[in-house]
Amino acid sequence: MRVGFIGLGSQGGPMARRIVEEGYETTLWARRPESLEPYADTAAKSAATPAELAAASDLVCLCVVADTDVRAVLEGENGVLAGLQPGGIVAVHSTVHPDTCRELADKAAAQGVSLIDAPVSGGGIGAAERRLLVMVGGPDDVVAKVRPVFETYANPMVHLGGIGSGQVAKLLNNLLFTANLATSATALALGESLGVDPANLGKVISHGTANSFALGRIVDAGGTLDRLAQHAGGLLRKDVGLIAELAESAGATPGVVLDAADATLGLMNYPR
Repeated sequence: MRVGFIGLGSQGGPMARRIVEEGYETTLWARRPESLEPYADTAAKSAATPAELAAASDLVCLCVVADTDVRAVLEGENGVLAGLQPGGIVAVHSTVHPDTCRELADKAAAQGVSLIDAPVSGGGIGAAERRLLVMVGGPDDVVAKVRPVFETYANPMVHLGGIGSGQVAKLLNNLLFTANLATSATALALGESLGVDPANLGKVISHGTANSFALGRIVDAGGTLDRLAQHAGGLLRKDVGLIAELAESAGATPGVVLDAADATLGLMNYPR
């Protein structure tokens, strides 16, 4: 399978490198030419446009930032859909609205192309170490075709169901992570008010039944949310807002998890 990859940032870059290192014929495209420089020592080729990349690919993986970026790369005059041949596959690794993936999947299907959603979690290190969590939504037969490529960087790869289900799972994961930040931060603060050093309390909890990934990020940041707010506050607000919108549209009651996530955003001064 020939693979095209677009989105060579801190997350996508290591994913693309794993694909190349596993021997897949790989083509890269980036808005900035300097983004391609780290791959000069590999067998990867480069394309002048997304359409040119798509014409040389059977599978195109997108790891760009937002819904607007996904749409621009796919639907532009020289976008992926202008070059991908019938039978081709697009995998959206970005975290975007599930309806964006469903709408784009319908447009792709009109020209004989399959589109699946496959958001990821685990960072560049996870991809480099082949332990990236990949959450996939799409038809069984299409998912089966891309599995060998995804497994160059994924472990586990979880097929959630139809198109959009991978995005829903990723948003729920991020919602719960955001909620856990508030409970962890306030537990450390309460401990300090009761005379227990936050660093030592963090060490205790990290070895106890209340341990969580969120707690670890706060302890590593010195016991506050300041660093997380600076680097991830905007993204967490986006994802919490998306899942709240999905719940409202479905008439579902999110419960305390959304309240806790909103509390985190409040502590970060990033209201939903």
